[in-house]
Amino acid sequence: MELNDEIRIEAPREKVYAALNDPEILKECIPGCEELTKHSDTELEARVVLKVGPVKARFGGKVTLNPDNPPEHFSLSGEGSGGAAGFAKGGADVVLEADGDATILRYTAKAEIGGKLAQLGSRLIQGTAKKLSASFFEKFKDKVEAA
Repeated sequence: MELNDEIRIEAPREKVYAALNDPEILKECIPGCEELTKHSDTELEARVVLKVGPVKARFGGKVTLNPDNPPEHFSLSGEGSGGAAGFAKGGADVVLEADGDATILRYTAKAEIGGKLAQLGSRLIQGTAKKLSASFFEKFKDKVEAA
């Protein structure tokens, strides 16, 4: 599964990049996030509760950040397990483009799932993934612009 989107954030690129690396902001924006711990500048650990169709599960996982060319570009990869519900792993490439006093955030994310979640069907999974990413970016945009 692959998701692509872009969002305009009315804030300078450096501020958007800093917010994307702030565990408190991320915790508030990630749907269902119960805990987000930063172990280093490149390693995070999360616990998230999600409901996808009839399956509700608590996922624990790790995320690794790869700041290729900050603040213009970075990528991340991660994997998590929801016990009997299944697993998810994937990554994303994020590009931050300065646009005057604003920033255009573009991302391409890829994910792979298995277990009970994979049995729900690709339409339901794709729809839920789009809804969750839209929710994250709306909250993220609001937080960054309000700060």
